[in-house]
Amino acid sequence: MALYLGIDIGTSASKGVLIDDRCNIVCQASCGHETDNPCDGWYQHDAEAVWWGDFCRLSRELVARSGVNAAQIGCVGLSALGCDCVPVDTECNALAPAILYGVDARSKPQIDELLSEYGSDRARELFGHDPCSSDIAPKILWFKENMPEVHERAAKFLTASSFLCAKLTGRFTVDRYLAEDFLPLYDRYTWKVDAQECARFCRPDQMAEVMSATDIAGVITQRAAEATGLAAGTPVLVGTGDSGAEAISTGVFRPGDMMVQLGSTAYFIYLADRMVDDARLWPGTFIIPGTYGICAGTNTAGALTSWLRQELYRDVVEAEGHGGPDAYSVMANDAADVAPGADGLLCLPYFAGERTPLNDPEARGVFFGLTGRHTRAHMVRAALEGVAYTVASHVDIIEREHGLPIGRIMLVGGGTKNPVWMQAIADVCGREVSVAKVTVGACFGDAIMAALAGGAYASWDELAQVLGVAQTIVPDMAAHELYASRRHIFDELYARNRDLMHELV
Repeated sequence: MALYLGIDIGTSASKGVLIDDRCNIVCQASCGHETDNPCDGWYQHDAEAVWWGDFCRLSRELVARSGVNAAQIGCVGLSALGCDCVPVDTECNALAPAILYGVDARSKPQIDELLSEYGSDRARELFGHDPCSSDIAPKILWFKENMPEVHERAAKFLTASSFLCAKLTGRFTVDRYLAEDFLPLYDRYTWKVDAQECARFCRPDQMAEVMSATDIAGVITQRAAEATGLAAGTPVLVGTGDSGAEAISTGVFRPGDMMVQLGSTAYFIYLADRMVDDARLWPGTFIIPGTYGICAGTNTAGALTSWLRQELYRDVVEAEGHGGPDAYSVMANDAADVAPGADGLLCLPYFAGERTPLNDPEARGVFFGLTGRHTRAHMVRAALEGVAYTVASHVDIIEREHGLPIGRIMLVGGGTKNPVWMQAIADVCGREVSVAKVTVGACFGDAIMAALAGGAYASWDELAQVLGVAQTIVPDMAAHELYASRRHIFDELYARNRDLMHELV
């Protein structure tokens, strides 16, 4: 029986899974890591220690714990956080810390420079949206202007999944889904390097080859086999971003399906059968041929609940360390005891700036309406509802403004462990939301793509038959009416305070 391996590298943790040819989980493992925050607005990873180190650790653990022969693994799938950038030499050794996705705002001067140089209309034409901190081209420009020796020496500028694939196979590739983040350095119609546009940022030879996520990039080299415990010669997929892989893990295969990923940040993927032109979002190609992914993302979700846990629930965290209840469970129970609407308390969850639809790295978080009767439980409830309002904003843009019907919303990520949060999303949006049968995450998506590429399934439709839904949350329409009546306050809070927020930066 062939087995398939999937490993995903995330912002604060990495996960791996082994599955059989019916997508049953044989073994799974995870490990945590730190994100460096050397100064305000900078978020980075040591690519060698975090990305490659976690991959090697997980692959060895999965083989050892499962007791399988590594040669039984028919194909390896991989994914990692996207919109990041690391310069590497010809041997795929990292030359500098990797700049992370949109939460890292160091490239704002470069973004402003590009907007000034191109003009807003031309910039949107080239990037497909207003240039923002999730774009990789400004990050490459940051290296050029701030670390010129590293920029010149770099053989390639890679994303995390490209870095892992190159470590495993020796081949520098990037899939089409992540290549969108490099625009305008690639021609999005041919996926060849656009030498004319590229010249502003880097040499054309510093760009990776574009392939499909489910293409076989190569096989595990002897050197990689020694590091990972996998068998030399095992096929390896090109790989993709964690959000795309997570969408795949939930069965988001057809136009009309939408994934809402609740991790440290929130990420959205809506599958469409046509492209849309909307500078607020990130429309582009998707992993599945013939589909387009209308993508979007916020800068805080789980990161906000983590902050509340650290700052307002220190007593519970301390008790947890001595055998007490899980702090996040206590927070969820506290929030459940507060009625929808948090007794008039609203939260703008822009604690790390905001990506879509605001595209404002200088936006700031707000708790609005605080009174003496409010407790930390109210603040948790308001924070969960604040993130739910951002979900509703994206649903409205896709469905009401672009006329694209949303057939179903699949929730994934750590936030699905919080029933109050899932109910708040259903209530604010006024529609059902579902949770997949398997909630392991992006690594499961990697593994099932490996199974597809390895021949266990003949098509995406055949693969969809083995995936299912574990739970569907039905909205409380009375709560929905309450949230709808306050939606304008949430929206206007940012609009009226935006300039003041910027003055504080």
